[in-house]
Amino acid sequence: MRPQLRRIRWLPRLVLSLLAVGLALTGLVYALTDHPKPVQAADVTCPADTPPLKAGQDVKLLSWNVQYLAGRGYVFFYDTLAGDGPDTRPTPESIARTLDEVVDVIRAENADVVMLQEVDRDSKRTDYADQLQLIQARLGGAYPCTATAYYHRAAFVPHPKIMGKVGLSLSTLSKTSIAAATRYQLPRICGDPVTVAFNFKRAVLGVTLPVQGSRPLTALHTHMDAFAQGCTTMQNQVAAVQELLDTTPAPWVMGGDFNLLGTRAAYDRLRERERAYFNPDTELTPLMDNYESFPSRAQIDSGEPEFITHYANDPAVGRPDRTIDYFFYSAGLPRTAERVRQDDPKISDHYAMLTTVRLP
Repeated sequence: MRPQLRRIRWLPRLVLSLLAVGLALTGLVYALTDHPKPVQAADVTCPADTPPLKAGQDVKLLSWNVQYLAGRGYVFFYDTLAGDGPDTRPTPESIARTLDEVVDVIRAENADVVMLQEVDRDSKRTDYADQLQLIQARLGGAYPCTATAYYHRAAFVPHPKIMGKVGLSLSTLSKTSIAAATRYQLPRICGDPVTVAFNFKRAVLGVTLPVQGSRPLTALHTHMDAFAQGCTTMQNQVAAVQELLDTTPAPWVMGGDFNLLGTRAAYDRLRERERAYFNPDTELTPLMDNYESFPSRAQIDSGEPEFITHYANDPAVGRPDRTIDYFFYSAGLPRTAERVRQDDPKISDHYAMLTTVRLP
């Protein structure tokens, strides 16, 4: 037999082998990663006898990215522009101290609704603990109702700085009854299919809070993408949030870590190296244009330190320098108080945000 014919006979076998390997790898990636629906019910725990809100009452809300209780003194690998921060996880001692500090803030502020971003649940880096349960247990029954939704979950992430299980969530605690909770999937960051599969699946968590004698209050929060320059991820996520808010019956409040500057003046105040994270014309403009916010455009443009919400871990920044966390409100919803709680020393790389609204 001629050598050329022998090679041709092996070609179909080689192709079939490569297809089998490709299908096996595809199946493995699918099995290791999460696949949420565009809209789905979120996990809720709420005793049936929990009282509702009441018409006309003031409702205090706290929104806070707690950085998976990592605490201060770290420069994680993702904290630097080059992605070369030396730290990959916090120590158990840091987590325990930060848990104490976060719980102390929640107790001191005594908010009716607490909306937390970056809460680890069954992650390797935080020793597979359920941080929502830890926080709720330490609060001693003050917040009987909780809702939670993952936005990064995988049985194993093959990133050299992770190499393990990930479970990161949006979590809401409430003193009063939660009637329902919904997870809304946001558009995903661009990239190759494998990277996208293992990456964050950013979302909005919304809870419906019954109000005796009036319409229910919807409290929503999110943690949007970062490091998305070069594609339309941030515009797409903002558009999805706007569509959700436009179709949510009033009254509603939305908070969270939007990872976007509010105005061009905020961009101009940053030092040159920090501008690389953002676009000069912020993608947040549609939300700033269409809804009242805290901080407002005027407050951001004032440059007053009291409206800064983020204190970067990157030592090259070395100070609180930007506003990327916000509250947005349905039209005509009265607010009686709002502020950024700027703890020193910092507890997280974000400050807690407080707002109080008065129900119709």
